[in-house]
Amino acid sequence: MILPSRTATLDDRNAIVTTMMLLQSTLSLLLIVSGITAAAADIPAPLRGSLEPGHSARVVEVVDGDTVILDDGRQVRLVGIQAPKLPLGRPGFERWPLADEAKHALESMVLGETVTLAYGGQRVDRYNRLLAHLFTKDGGWVQAQLLKSGLARVYSFPDNRALVAEMLRFERTSRRKKTGIWTLPYYVVLDPEASALHLERFALVEGRVQDTARVRGRVFLNFGADWRTDFTISIAPKYWKNFLNVGINPGDYKGRRVRVRGWLKSHNGPMVEVTHPEQIEVLTP
Repeated sequence: MILPSRTATLDDRNAIVTTMMLLQSTLSLLLIVSGITAAAADIPAPLRGSLEPGHSARVVEVVDGDTVILDDGRQVRLVGIQAPKLPLGRPGFERWPLADEAKHALESMVLGETVTLAYGGQRVDRYNRLLAHLFTKDGGWVQAQLLKSGLARVYSFPDNRALVAEMLRFERTSRRKKTGIWTLPYYVVLDPEASALHLERFALVEGRVQDTARVRGRVFLNFGADWRTDFTISIAPKYWKNFLNVGINPGDYKGRRVRVRGWLKSHNGPMVEVTHPEQIEVLTP
């Protein structure tokens, strides 16, 4: 390592510091990418067999950390995860930390390679993108590799819930090891009190459900004494059936510590709208 001499000018020292920071950033990215390449995360055959097989195609472009374009012109959104977001031409959109690293990591895995698609629910979104799990030629599950490397979070929908439990397991391991995004304050798991400071963002919030209520069919899980200002989970009547179908009742959450994920909105205090049980992880019995 070259250190600035006592006689170096201020500009020289600034240039050296800048170069060292760039080298450190590049080294961090190389470590992340090499970790992904070396640790293909296979999925057990029975679980992969639960998906509907799709076609194979070559990836010709990586749009961001969770979206690719195939040689047949179709765009694929890696279902079940959310990588840090890039502006992609959206005016005023703030680049999320590690967004470039996530894109580069995905490029290192699939760009120019043939991948196989598989489906576990709704196949196409409103933007006409395919919603698929991606598998590399060696059987590596791309979603799992990104989660293990801390370059994505689990991000599921009520019509696409296949393998969410497995993806949550990879995410938990990465978070425990403080890998990738889990080293940064931007992605920290929030407590209910802090959630009000992070509105209009996708976040994970962890706390204890103090009480539950049902109002005109809508279920509320309250995390504080004042439902008008404290953090709340809201579940609309049309989505509560997803909970009943797996034997969950509103009172089952009362007194339990949970981790919920979703977009933080303001409605009588900070609130997350939940549509399916996988959004709520029960941490204590």
